Amino acid sequence: MTSLLVLGGSGRTGIHVLNGAASRGHRVRALVRNPDAVQAPPGVELVEGTPANIDDLRKAAQGTEAVISVLNNARTSDNPWAKPISPPSFMTDAARDTLTVMGEQGIRRIVLASTQGAGDDWKRLNPVIKAAIKLSNLKVGFADHDALDRLVHASDADWTLARAVALSDKPAAGPLLAAEPGTAKPGLRVNRADFAGFLLDAVEQGTWIRQTPLVWNTKS
Repeated sequence: MTSLLVLGGSGRTGIHVLNGAASRGHRVRALVRNPDAVQAPPGVELVEGTPANIDDLRKAAQGTEAVISVLNNARTSDNPWAKPISPPSFMTDAARDTLTVMGEQGIRRIVLASTQGAGDDWKRLNPVIKAAIKLSNLKVGFADHDALDRLVHASDADWTLARAVALSDKPAAGPLLAAEPGTAKPGLRVNRADFAGFLLDAVEQGTWIRQTPLVWNTKS
């Protein structure tokens, strides 16, 4: 059993992290803006606050042993041209403060949700996808992911950046696979619940430390 701090627990992937962590018997604390709006499972402690405030992070992290971050640079909808609603560097700034707090409190382990195409994986994206990102508001989130990637790589924490292919709310079709970018051809989608399980496995098993695995379901 591990004491976990979850960031982004109110989101579509984050709620699966909360449910999965609780069902596995972990002590779970989630930092959320509005605890009344989160359908958290029994036993999950909801702490009111925001990862954009380092003092809220300090309060939420006390007594925890590992961090799972599923924060995202949000838009008004999934439409690529939808207006961004998060600050441009939201993920990066939150991660910077989280790493600072981890250093202050002696927390070593952090697993963060990232995306296919972040960092050095950009060169492996299809040219059509690259063009769509550059021409749409997706570029804001990708810039934040890239800055997050650089920040985390420079950290001396025991980090994992799990790069999801396109996230899906549909039931999974086929088992979950993961590989370092460039070593295998990934599938097109990953189910959010399965991706959440991968993040938890990485914490529990101490796997993928200082690595950036791509994660996907074998069938889409």
